[in-house]
Amino acid sequence: METNVLNQNKSTQNGILAQNAMKAERKLKLRWILAISCLPLFGIYAAFGIAPQTLVGEVETATVLEEIALPNAALANNDTDLDAAHYWYKDHVRRDDTLNSLLSRLNVRNRDVIEYIRHDEVASEIAKSLVAGKQAEAQTDNDGNLITLEYQLNATDVIVINKTDSGYQTQKVSQTLEVRPILKSAKITSSLFGATDDANIPDSVAIQIAEIFESEIDFHTDLRRGDRFNVVYEGSYHEGELLKTGDVLAVEFVNNGKTYRAFGYRDERNQMQYYSAEGKSLHKSFLRSPLEFSRVSSGFNLSRFHPVLQRIRAHKGTDFAAPTGTRVKASGDAVVDFVGQKGGYGNVIVLKHDNGISTVYGHLSRFAEGLRRGEKIAQGEIIGFVGMTGTATGPHLHYEFLVNGEHRDPMKVALPKVNAIAPQHMAEFNKLSQQFTAQLGLLSTSNLAALE
Repeated sequence: METNVLNQNKSTQNGILAQNAMKAERKLKLRWILAISCLPLFGIYAAFGIAPQTLVGEVETATVLEEIALPNAALANNDTDLDAAHYWYKDHVRRDDTLNSLLSRLNVRNRDVIEYIRHDEVASEIAKSLVAGKQAEAQTDNDGNLITLEYQLNATDVIVINKTDSGYQTQKVSQTLEVRPILKSAKITSSLFGATDDANIPDSVAIQIAEIFESEIDFHTDLRRGDRFNVVYEGSYHEGELLKTGDVLAVEFVNNGKTYRAFGYRDERNQMQYYSAEGKSLHKSFLRSPLEFSRVSSGFNLSRFHPVLQRIRAHKGTDFAAPTGTRVKASGDAVVDFVGQKGGYGNVIVLKHDNGISTVYGHLSRFAEGLRRGEKIAQGEIIGFVGMTGTATGPHLHYEFLVNGEHRDPMKVALPKVNAIAPQHMAEFNKLSQQFTAQLGLLSTSNLAALE
């Protein structure tokens, strides 16, 4: 029994000793971990302990006065300071502008300049050519005294006025213009002019397009909503600014699904003529219409009811309604066969052309100055002006087209073409037409509104 009790006590003591050893080992490990963790703190404390103490005492201040010499005011009267006191003003002539109003907007206030411009032989051209849109620039001083004035007289000439010690001097300077093509696209929504206005294409280009395709497209009645065109035309620039536009170089017009193309080529007289891609001339020996963009008020009709005579009477021509004074052009090269008054025609002109063709222009308000029988007339030349003389209910041009004395419908009669491009010029023409075709294709594929 005693032996068993002793063994049990020994066993219990051994277990207690083992547990105490394990506890001691755990405490030792915790002490090491705590010591290692405190090392950064000891480093920080040591750093603060080593760092010197910051001085926070008051800093002495002192006021120092030093005299600085100012520049002499008289030195401000040098050329550099004078230039800095000059100002440039730029504006355009407006509708109903006067010389006074234009100079006022340019900040020119000295009255002697106005008198000088009005009386100087060259400078006086400014007052005589105040057309809306022309550009003017002026340099003045603080008091509005003119130093320099530049006025764009036309596309190539500029009038320059400079102030000198002896007064103002004027000279006319010719500018060197850079000519480069302008590419534009437009779509018809209402009219040709409406489309060109939307695309910022000048009216002069629109008129050229109509004249180029005048024998293929009736711009009075044939245009359809959705028709479109691409055009390349000349632009003249000075220092990057567009000053004027020139001839159409190439144009593509899609009318009612049909595509028409024309390419420009200058002849021996430097006159622009237009041809198809094959070199066939698009110019007709006769204009389809002797007026520009006037609407047809009464067409060719052999059984028309006459509005004045109140009975059926053949209308053997076409009436173009237009304001009184609208210019009338000769539809082809001709000789004046009659000019004067004739019954219901009122003031009338009869032109005799080659191949037995005659044209009649009736109800004119007046004739071109100096027009007389036997005079040779070129196609497009102004021969008279729209009116309502004779038997007429309103201002219009009555136009007839006769072949060997027989009336034909001026809007439908086949118009003969002139000769194709000369063979010796075909190689040069083909080179140009390929270039223009690529430019027109660029507009068609990229749908660009403008490339300037």
